[in-house]
Amino acid sequence: MPELPEVEAVVRTLRPLVRGQRIRCAHILHAIAVKPQSLTFLANFVAGRCIRRVERRGKYVLLVLDRGLLTLHFRLDGQLLWFSNAAELAERANLPETQVHVDVALELSKGVLGFADCRHFGRVHAWNSAEDSPGLSSLGIDALSKEFTHARLGQLLAKSSRPLKDFLLDQTRVAGLGNIYSCESLWHARLNPQRRAHTVSAKEARRLHKAIVSVLARALECCLHPPPDFRDAKWWFQGLEKILRAYDREGQPCRRCGTAIQRIEQSGRSTYWCRRCQK
Repeated sequence: MPELPEVEAVVRTLRPLVRGQRIRCAHILHAIAVKPQSLTFLANFVAGRCIRRVERRGKYVLLVLDRGLLTLHFRLDGQLLWFSNAAELAERANLPETQVHVDVALELSKGVLGFADCRHFGRVHAWNSAEDSPGLSSLGIDALSKEFTHARLGQLLAKSSRPLKDFLLDQTRVAGLGNIYSCESLWHARLNPQRRAHTVSAKEARRLHKAIVSVLARALECCLHPPPDFRDAKWWFQGLEKILRAYDREGQPCRRCGTAIQRIEQSGRSTYWCRRCQK
């Protein structure tokens, strides 16, 4: 599932491709990708509008237009694809022989930007303003923003009685972290994912903040080398498994103490951690 580093890498790669381009029209090939909005609404909304900026908020990609904006949320398996023109889109998209899935395509002045999610969890929505989007307006502080300080994190922790792992996954508290980097941050900070957030001391909050920032920075560096290849429908981020210390390493030795990494379930999600190191 794309988390903050993956989405940030997508945004940085996408920005020079589409910034300043005008949207000629939208091809909505699977209406489920824009629900609960209608395909007619989204198509009419974007036609003729210019993409001024490409931004990220939490796990959202924002295409800020000359009027309004589009939000792209990848959920579990969403991705972006790039086609040279509408003819190439027609030749490759949603055909059995090409196996290139596309849900929504924005035909631009130069090129076509496709949004794809074979499992149909991802969404593309149009809004008059960011405040109109329930998803954006509910986001907490972004984990890569200047406002995300150890003091601010400590304040948020002190107000929550949820387990630490659940706290980090709550996008209304800290935006951008998902299952992978929550596990990794807690491992680096040596904190038990089952501990109640309000029991974390100021010193531990400082340690957790440092772990979150460094884990995300390292993952982003990995996601940008190589950068996303929107031309390749089978492309995905390479090398991330090399930097993981806890996630998906059940039964393998902890790289700090040698104890086997454990997997537990929290709120329906797998949590990986070291029972000896993380207190």
